[in-house]
Amino acid sequence: MVVCDVRMPEHRIQTFAQNRVQFLYFFKFPLSFFFLFLCRNHHVNIFMKKFLLPIFILAIAISCEPSKERASVFEMPAVADIAMYQVNPRVFAAENSLNAVASRIDSIRDLGVNVMWVMPIYPIGIEKGKNSPYCIRDYKAIAPEFGTIDDFKNLANTCHEKGMGIILDWVANHTAWDHPWVKEHPDWYTHDEKADTIIHPRPWEWYDVADLNYDNEEMRKAMIDAMKFWIVEVGIDGFRCDVADGVPADFWKDAIDQLRAAAGNRKIVMLAEGKRSDNFTIGGFDMNYGWDYKDSLVKVFDGAPASYLIAADKAEYDSLPAGKVKLRFTTNHDHATEKEPCVQFTNDRGAMAAYVACIFPHGGALIYGSQEVGFPEPINFFKYVPIDWSAKPEIYQEYKKLIGLYNEHPALRKGELTTYADPDVLVFEKTDGKERFLVLVNVRNEEKKAQIPEKWVGHGAKDKMTDKDVNLEKAMVLSPFQYLILEY
Repeated sequence: MVVCDVRMPEHRIQTFAQNRVQFLYFFKFPLSFFFLFLCRNHHVNIFMKKFLLPIFILAIAISCEPSKERASVFEMPAVADIAMYQVNPRVFAAENSLNAVASRIDSIRDLGVNVMWVMPIYPIGIEKGKNSPYCIRDYKAIAPEFGTIDDFKNLANTCHEKGMGIILDWVANHTAWDHPWVKEHPDWYTHDEKADTIIHPRPWEWYDVADLNYDNEEMRKAMIDAMKFWIVEVGIDGFRCDVADGVPADFWKDAIDQLRAAAGNRKIVMLAEGKRSDNFTIGGFDMNYGWDYKDSLVKVFDGAPASYLIAADKAEYDSLPAGKVKLRFTTNHDHATEKEPCVQFTNDRGAMAAYVACIFPHGGALIYGSQEVGFPEPINFFKYVPIDWSAKPEIYQEYKKLIGLYNEHPALRKGELTTYADPDVLVFEKTDGKERFLVLVNVRNEEKKAQIPEKWVGHGAKDKMTDKDVNLEKAMVLSPFQYLILEY
């Protein structure tokens, strides 16, 4: 049975709202003439004139009021305020997974996230393929495994209704070998200089995909046209760009400029999977990956001094242009293929301590769908991996509490950072002129004593996770992987 979805696309509600006002404005003139007729007609009862007068005035007022629809149009959060949730459709259902994601939207939104990043949902290449969603043979379609274009539009609209933005994974570095461009435009691909054959992306061993040639202007235009389709026709709010460092920065600048223009008054967010500085200085991205911080996080929880994290954070942010943000994570679809956080950081307590050490120094919070229930097994995103979403509800609640604090207190996610040296406990202060917080994270699976900063000693504080009062002395003993978020 074919179902016709007559709902208006979210990104076109504003146009509808403007038209409604114009419609009412047009009819206020006939209403005016009608009322004048009544006033000049001596057969109309004076009481009726008095009764109709306020109704007439109300109708005119309504026609001039800004529409409620216009006020309710979804707007993306500022980059510094983003808390992102990564969706791997293959952990939600074996088929029709976009609808399965939509059915869990309340649970996702209740974590406190405000942007959903959906991994590639396009038709997957078969020739030389490994069933990787990053092997794309059509940029403007959806694989039947995941659903239909209407299913995705429904998911996008549902996100907007729930106050969340939605961005799509975009793979501009390469295509599947059976993408039509391979036969129709072989010059759009990189060729081996000796054999004159299309090659896979080098130096990686990604033999299932063909490397695109960014010296070709026509290919660039086709790529940008495909990206515009999802912004204009579907109404998404931006892209996470795969292997962004493998694509020239001047292409990203051209693409992002055109995408922002195509979005009109809507804000879009562009996230680069990369760490090159020209992602920002030339390309125009809003965010890129905190790869080095994640590497340091693993080293510290494996025994390196906590100062490694302070150094990694400083290195990433000292060179960052104003207004840009590093995406911080304890896992993502790549890392989860090897170990989930509750394994990589020893246990559930280690995973939660690592998350606190991850998101509060500089924001940029990411949750990968599955970590909120403490899923312990590796997830191969080349195939369906079922998740028990009811597992470990206490872990879900802890992530919810942490993201809630992240959202509620701007100082915690984007306040000024002051760090304090300690080999086994990450100690830092966050302030914004209005609020002050002290965060302590024991990065060891054993009891450790932390020195309290002098200005906090003898001062009362509130433990934000328990709402209990704490009297601070010169030192505090933390249990294995314990963390504290204290408000001054």
